[in-house]
Amino acid sequence: MANFNIEFFSNELRRPVNFKMFIPNDPNTTFGAPPPSEYGMKTIFLLHGYTGGADNWLPMDLCLKYNIAVVAPNGENAFWIDGQSSGHNFGKFLTSELVEYVRKTFGLAKTPEDTYIMGMSMGGFGALHSALMCPDTFGKAIALSPALIIYDVLNMAPGTDNGMGNYEYYTEVFGDLTKVDKTANNPEVLVDKLLSEGKALPDMYIAIGTEDFLLENDRIFKRFLDSRDVNFTYIEDSGMHDMDFWNKYARIFLTQIFEG
Repeated sequence: MANFNIEFFSNELRRPVNFKMFIPNDPNTTFGAPPPSEYGMKTIFLLHGYTGGADNWLPMDLCLKYNIAVVAPNGENAFWIDGQSSGHNFGKFLTSELVEYVRKTFGLAKTPEDTYIMGMSMGGFGALHSALMCPDTFGKAIALSPALIIYDVLNMAPGTDNGMGNYEYYTEVFGDLTKVDKTANNPEVLVDKLLSEGKALPDMYIAIGTEDFLLENDRIFKRFLDSRDVNFTYIEDSGMHDMDFWNKYARIFLTQIFEG
């Protein structure tokens, strides 16, 4: 894999930003490894979780086998959506500015068929939200233990703290917490919007561990999708909120997507 650490100026975030990129264009065939993959190159925008940072956590053998380029941006703790203050448009940064930069600079991610988005925890929320916000950009969304916490923060009282963040933090990220369930920051709202407009939804793949503290949040979203007769993949399996589970289902979902 060719590894890049790229800095460019983001107008949405109003500062220079860095992202990492990994492109499988230099296979090491010294010891008889297979030649470059015959799969057409796909691009995955890979989103980290809360307190995380930009890095490639996909199994490297899958990137080489399926010819996957990985774009790993840094979304801080902003849930990959536009915040309330200037320089915090993390949603537009990801879905528009960064995608366009990758297209112009590397000639990748030109169509939704070639462009996927994947994340774990907070990044799983971001993957679903981004794909539903921009289905003409992202054809597939893979959400591992997505932090679908809209109903946890709905009507959160000023001065309170749930251990992950306080009222001020969630207000900066999601806006007015008394009506967050009715805004475009709620993936359910985006699903209904696409359905009402007669537009195709992105393919969605969701996995959550049965010992994960986010299990009921994800079940709420599953029930919502079921109520709308949406076609999606949802799996509950034994596991915690950890890399063991995410590595397992990154492998399962990517194999399913590429091999059918």
